[in-house]
Amino acid sequence: MSTSDQKPDSQSAAAACDDYAPARYAPEYVRAIAPYQPGKPISELAREMGLQEDAIVKLASNENPLGLSPAARAAIERELGELARYPDGNAYSLRSALAKRYGVAIEGVVVGNGSNDVLELVAAAFLAPGRAAVFSAHAFAVYPLATQARGARCIAVKARDWGHDLPAMRAAITPETRIVFLANPNNPTGTWLSGPDIEAFLASVPPEVVVVLDEAYNEYLPPAQRHDSVAWLKKYRNLLISRTFSKVYGLAGLRVGFGLMAPALADLINRVRQPFNVNSLALAAAEAALGDDEFIRRSYQMNRDGMAQLEQGLAALGLRWIPSMANFICMELPRRDGEPQAGVIYQRLLRAGVIVRPVAGYGMPDHLRVTIGTQQENALFLKALAGAL
Repeated sequence: MSTSDQKPDSQSAAAACDDYAPARYAPEYVRAIAPYQPGKPISELAREMGLQEDAIVKLASNENPLGLSPAARAAIERELGELARYPDGNAYSLRSALAKRYGVAIEGVVVGNGSNDVLELVAAAFLAPGRAAVFSAHAFAVYPLATQARGARCIAVKARDWGHDLPAMRAAITPETRIVFLANPNNPTGTWLSGPDIEAFLASVPPEVVVVLDEAYNEYLPPAQRHDSVAWLKKYRNLLISRTFSKVYGLAGLRVGFGLMAPALADLINRVRQPFNVNSLALAAAEAALGDDEFIRRSYQMNRDGMAQLEQGLAALGLRWIPSMANFICMELPRRDGEPQAGVIYQRLLRAGVIVRPVAGYGMPDHLRVTIGTQQENALFLKALAGAL
């Protein structure tokens, strides 16, 4: 497995600071953080392997293979002439559109530089040394990173069937716990929690503990699995729903996300939010994309068709996978002589010009995560995978 795609060991990360004099004065919990490693960029693989960029298939970062909506592109073009001016620091127009779309008060809407920013903001508002956050094993890497960065304790709960074990997570809440992170669907496993199960969990959590319901992949849920989580905000004032424009809306490069919550909770989070944390192009594009329902419908259908294509292809190759409700699938690679082979297969795919995502850093050394692409991209991946096997 490429070292650039592994999660670095925390002791190694701390040791790397030893030769830098000011690092001695940084808190130990900061020095121990293993930085987040994003998926390999196309340009990097092209340089490493001597490949043409247009011949590379990237299925590593759960991006929308359709690109961005035409409405968002037009909004970006209209905004270009105003880039000499600061963006609206309060994001009033986008927040108004989100409030109208979801039927909530504008005072309960917070925008971020991607939903990742929203997760960091809630951690900044509620975590500190002597406090803790609860999350599931095999869940989004930002949860422990945001927790560690505030000197708080990580309480990682063992997963059940690769997904969240809600009773165990409730039992793990201690008097020092201030945040519980729930991802639905979960990244990188694609597992899903039912609406009744989540609401029962919310009802059991102490009101002083903030529950962050991370719904970055919510728009990919089939209709039968969808639930009105926004309606819970009226009953549970400790609930924060985090969503993003990076996935189904196709705006990953602009970095814009949002949180829906009680106005009192939003007030606290806005106190630690940076001024102008979302740029002008992102604000304009997100507002336009929010209303492009036809683009969302096409993106959803392409994902369902692509998921079926990959499941059929993996089955034909005799491989197993974790059933996914998102826009990616985690496949399991059989071991050889007791040794994991996912890293070997990953490297072979890279040499074939296909980028997927290693997840050994998530405690899944036998799996690779594959984003659902276009029909052609999926076919190219399956062909390369057959050769790699």
